Amino acid sequence: MLSVIVPVFNEVATLPSVLSVISSALPGIEKEIIVVDDGSTDGTRELLRRNFPDGPRSASSMAVGADGDLVFTDDAVAARVTVRPHYQERNRGKGAAVRSGLAAASGDVIVIQDADLEYDPADWTVMYDLIARRKVADVVYGSRFYGRPHRSLYFHHYLANRFISLMFNLLYNQTLTDIECCYKMFTREVKDRLRLTCDDFGCEIQLSAQVALARRLRIYEVGISYYGRTYDEGKKIGWRDGMKALWYLIRFRISS
Repeated sequence: MLSVIVPVFNEVATLPSVLSVISSALPGIEKEIIVVDDGSTDGTRELLRRNFPDGPRSASSMAVGADGDLVFTDDAVAARVTVRPHYQERNRGKGAAVRSGLAAASGDVIVIQDADLEYDPADWTVMYDLIARRKVADVVYGSRFYGRPHRSLYFHHYLANRFISLMFNLLYNQTLTDIECCYKMFTREVKDRLRLTCDDFGCEIQLSAQVALARRLRIYEVGISYYGRTYDEGKKIGWRDGMKALWYLIRFRISS
């Protein structure tokens, strides 16, 4: 089974579409989608409670109805998709939401999916194949810098991402191109080794630091598509997060 961790903060406009796309990804593979609402105030929490009034709900697929709510389809032959909503008592940050999702995940393979539409779950096919079918990888990173469709946005974001990845590779002896990429897929054994403490976007660096310092884990990287958003469209990460990432690179190299 594949566990999909979806940390959510104020994504009422995109979350139903994201859940629908996730449900159709990797057909034939049973999935659990752990949606962790991080204290949303824009109606996201109400949407989840309206669509999942009794907690977890299973179906064979989901689609977005005309009213914006989810429409569930049952097919006795198709693989099941179970959505498990979790609610943080207050906004604590992406890292805290990811930790809650990891604690609840029960799948053999785990992947992290943002609740916006910047990433396409169709890209999981190659990632999953490396872990579950070919069994050559323990961790697979997505990379937005391998020539796949990639929206052209801010040069300073591009420069910051490349610099952070370069510094990570120097400090941790790796060759990854996109450390800050959301898509990280890994086995349950890797999940059980993680000891994440960061509440903010530093969780990306901390997770990667612990994976790299484990030494024996087989790490792969594959190109993915990226449909980036502008700040007007809801992008949340900013320059302060980039500065923190540089600090975390050093901190976790010393303390992890």
